[in-house]
Amino acid sequence: MRTRLVDPRDTTWERDHADYRVSFWDVPAVASHEYEILDETDIGELLDWAREYAAERGWTWTVYAAATDRGERGLIRLAGVLGDPFAQ
Repeated sequence: MRTRLVDPRDTTWERDHADYRVSFWDVPAVASHEYEILDETDIGELLDWAREYAAERGWTWTVYAAATDRGERGLIRLAGVLGDPFAQ
């Protein structure tokens, strides 16, 4: 992991809470189960829930932050499976 110092004045806005989505991947069934988190949740609490929920079912998971760019909604991967979980 590479790091560098930054100037905190290089951003124009900040929010205390993000909108999150979690995808659970049932790879053998080639199925996904998508959840939107409806309350203001700490990322540590969300990651703990995703790990536990997936482990109970034998699934893998990915946590995303929802974002808007140029008026279009998208997802930013924060943790979990990288790339296509069904690729072999």
